[in-house]
Amino acid sequence: MSQICQITGKGVMGGNNVSHSKRRTKRKYYPNLFVKKFYVPEEDSWITLKVSAAGLRNINKNGISASLNEALAKGYIK
Repeated sequence: MSQICQITGKGVMGGNNVSHSKRRTKRKYYPNLFVKKFYVPEEDSWITLKVSAAGLRNINKNGISASLNEALAKGYIK
């Protein structure tokens, strides 16, 4: 579970580098991940998550508890 956001499920995507002469070679697009600690008041504990920038915005908007419950329901967190 190296390059996957634990809130949104975003992972590595594949694509092509395209040169000026339109020559294509394979490349990878990595998500913008951060390792962050969050305080969960319901459990009175800190948890560490690997979260993308979009996941951080999701947590700021909905709250950590709602985001964790949604990620658990979708299977992004075990």
